[in-house]
Amino acid sequence: MAHTPLTIPPEVRSRLKRLRLRTRSDLGTGGFGMHPSRNKGAGLEFAQYRAYEPGDEPRRIDWKLFARSDKFFVREAEQESPVSVWILIDASASMAQADRARPDWSRLDAAKLVALCIAELAMMQGDRFGWIALQEDALEVADPHGGRAQKDHLQIDFARLQAAGTFPDAGTLTPLWERIGAHDLVFFLSDCFDEGGIALIERLAKAGREVLAVQMLTVEERDFPFDGGYLFREQESGATLVGDGKALREDFLARFAAARAALDDRLDSAGIRHTVYVLDEPIDSPLQTFFGRGAPPK
Repeated sequence: MAHTPLTIPPEVRSRLKRLRLRTRSDLGTGGFGMHPSRNKGAGLEFAQYRAYEPGDEPRRIDWKLFARSDKFFVREAEQESPVSVWILIDASASMAQADRARPDWSRLDAAKLVALCIAELAMMQGDRFGWIALQEDALEVADPHGGRAQKDHLQIDFARLQAAGTFPDAGTLTPLWERIGAHDLVFFLSDCFDEGGIALIERLAKAGREVLAVQMLTVEERDFPFDGGYLFREQESGATLVGDGKALREDFLARFAAARAALDDRLDSAGIRHTVYVLDEPIDSPLQTFFGRGAPPK
């Protein structure tokens, strides 16, 4: 069953206005989306009007239009960008995992909303963005374009995207290499539990693409708050484990911390910027980590 299209909460949208997508190579030239890419502001070709939103600069309001309509509209201008933003979203079965406290909010739901925030940032900067849903024996691809129509397209696609199957094999991923360009910025949204997914972004990074990875985790994976007997089931393989939650907790947390540390080392070695998102955190926290004031280009 398709979900209702996701929307960005107003407080998150306000915080996004203070961010700029940047790559390492752009940190010394004004930031990604501000110098070589599409820009919005005075002196460029007029593109469109949009409704005023809190946080917009007053100088960008069209006061003549306000006098005629009694409504605030902002003028947007744009200049063609040489860089595209790609969002790779893991839609394998393990991304359906949610917490008992909020069973209607899965890893995939959170990844979709993070993706929408990325699209919003790209759109505010005038940059092109596209996405690829990674799932078993098929890739759902939307090549990069700009503007609100592209964001509407993303929302429609994601409303019907459900987590299922396994991560795609190397053969299924082949078309991806022909689409992602040498100067493109790539976001990878996944639980990072599939070896194929990590191998994919390592190969992209080795080929010179800038990759930013967000590991999507549940609250229960972080805290393991189980007490009593449980049947634990692996979403993709179907493997099960029966055990006492309290007795398993210390060992699970130690093993999980070790696995995360190993993943961190592997991504660091590949030059991949990365962070962790847990389902009870603000949805823009990964973007604040990557692009917020004082965020290191690690």
